[in-house]
Amino acid sequence: MIRDLPQGERPRERLKSLGPGALSNTELVAILLRTGVKGESVLDLSTHLLARLGGLPGMGRVTYGELSAVHGISEAKACQLLAAFELGRRLVSLSPEDRAVIRSPQDVSNLLAAEMGFLDQEHLRVMLISTKAEVLGIHGVYVGNVNASIVRVSEVLRPAIRENCPAIIVVHNHPSGDPTPSPEDILITREIATGPKMMDIELLDHIIIGGQSHFSLKSKGLGFVSGD
Repeated sequence: MIRDLPQGERPRERLKSLGPGALSNTELVAILLRTGVKGESVLDLSTHLLARLGGLPGMGRVTYGELSAVHGISEAKACQLLAAFELGRRLVSLSPEDRAVIRSPQDVSNLLAAEMGFLDQEHLRVMLISTKAEVLGIHGVYVGNVNASIVRVSEVLRPAIRENCPAIIVVHNHPSGDPTPSPEDILITREIATGPKMMDIELLDHIIIGGQSHFSLKSKGLGFVSGD
């Protein structure tokens, strides 16, 4: 249980001494949950919840009903989590000057590599980009094997269509740590690149993250031009 952990390893104490930026996603969610359930500490509950929902992007999309259906998540816990995520969304919407700006593939890596670079499964996410190159949101689309037989262009474009966004950057990770694109990655890029043009949505890049490295398919012309 949390009370059995050394004082310096408890999430609240770590937040007090180190600040919230030093805590993992699991620890921050654990603070919102406050308590665990019988036989499961709040850190365990937080870990299982994040894994089940696909990390923070999944938690950002989850509904009250879906949260309440998870074992160990009471009505009160569900409300606390939903309220916290809604406040985060409102803060971003009220502070456009604080939004990340993407000027290069390195900017994408700086924003996501710390989280995505060491995931043990492939995740495909879509970054919504404004006309001023600001990040308007990051949406998880797939978790698991990201390949051409699974990825649907309509699913990739859905967040941009829903939020009337003019441009997107597709990002996925290679758990192996090697960001070199496979033939499947190039095919996925080509298929996604043809869809947005018909909807006035521009695919700016497809970034692959592996460990702390990244690969930009746009910079190499892979999937964006014929003959690759």
